[in-house]
Amino acid sequence: MENMIQDKLMVSELSDVDKVAFYKKTYSHVAGGVLVFILFEYLLLQSDTIVDFMLSMTDGYKWLIMLGGFMFITNYAEKMTLKTPDRNTQYLAFGLYILAEAFIFVPLIYIAAFYMDSGPEILNQAAIVTLALFTGLSAIVFVTKKDFSFLKSGLTIGFFIAIGLIIAGTLFGFNLGLWFSVGMCLLAGGSILYQTSNLVNKYSIDQYVPAALGLFASLMLLFWYVLSIFLSRD
Repeated sequence: MENMIQDKLMVSELSDVDKVAFYKKTYSHVAGGVLVFILFEYLLLQSDTIVDFMLSMTDGYKWLIMLGGFMFITNYAEKMTLKTPDRNTQYLAFGLYILAEAFIFVPLIYIAAFYMDSGPEILNQAAIVTLALFTGLSAIVFVTKKDFSFLKSGLTIGFFIAIGLIIAGTLFGFNLGLWFSVGMCLLAGGSILYQTSNLVNKYSIDQYVPAALGLFASLMLLFWYVLSIFLSRD
């Protein structure tokens, strides 16, 4: 019974030592998610069938179908990790989300690695910039101890506008361009601030897997658009 009560404790109610333990678990799962993503991406890129299929899905309305499926999986994974107390189910949902991310990244990674003059170097540069931004934004939250939950409404509006622009660009065939990627990087940065702030204000002591999923999703969104900016200048 004591353990059940302890599991319901919010992170904000914990001692500093227990908070640090929760943060370590969360960020170790984010790091693990990145490693699993790299493994999945490597394996997917070995299959010409998968690469050709994903490249074909970037044309017109097919990309909207792909994005719709990705958003469905994202919503399902987030709900499963939050609602179920079963750790195995949480890991399964997290793994499913990482696999979905790996699939959606196939065209972008393939183009960056095999079609750009700088080759794989551009991936390393984008990854370093992304990790630096992620680390810096996370540090802002922990150093200032500010509650960034007020960003939720702005982020929601911003993402709906972005989705609308993506749909319009796909249907009417216009390129959203560099400034759209810059704007999405700002949204991703805001999302990182919001998700990091949630570590204290939203989650209970046993919810480090859903906390990690939220941070991982924001990290990958930032990586997508940082890489897009690098590709646009190459």
